[in-house]
Amino acid sequence: MENVYEAAGGSKGLLRLAEAWHARVMADDVVSHAFSHGFHPQHSERLAAYWAEALGGPATYSGSYGDETSVVRMHSGNGPHEEMDRRAIACFDQALKDVGLDAPLTQVLHDYFAWATTTTMARYPESADDVPKGLGIPRWSWDGLQR
Repeated sequence: MENVYEAAGGSKGLLRLAEAWHARVMADDVVSHAFSHGFHPQHSERLAAYWAEALGGPATYSGSYGDETSVVRMHSGNGPHEEMDRRAIACFDQALKDVGLDAPLTQVLHDYFAWATTTTMARYPESADDVPKGLGIPRWSWDGLQR
């Protein structure tokens, strides 16, 4: 059986998804605020590499860009932002449709994105300094979070 990474079209499929999500986010009045300070010129490529690693693909993100600690720190210290999270998830769900993915894959990807957005990326609202060092990228499969 294919893993989630393969079912999503591998690196190219996840890059299409990352680009579609980023376009949706930038068009959203609330979520686009997260990017108002600017973003890396290869944001979509880096995001796709992160998702790829989390979903059973190669460890390109951690091998080239950083670990989970660096990702969580980027998303920390901004206070609680439940409305932004809800809208980011809605943008992701629309991006899944934009790239033409179907169930059951879309449900697994939604569950992953919603979980990551509302847990690991929202765990340290007070300060990025609270994020522990050495975190590994959580892995997600057809059955959810892998322990």
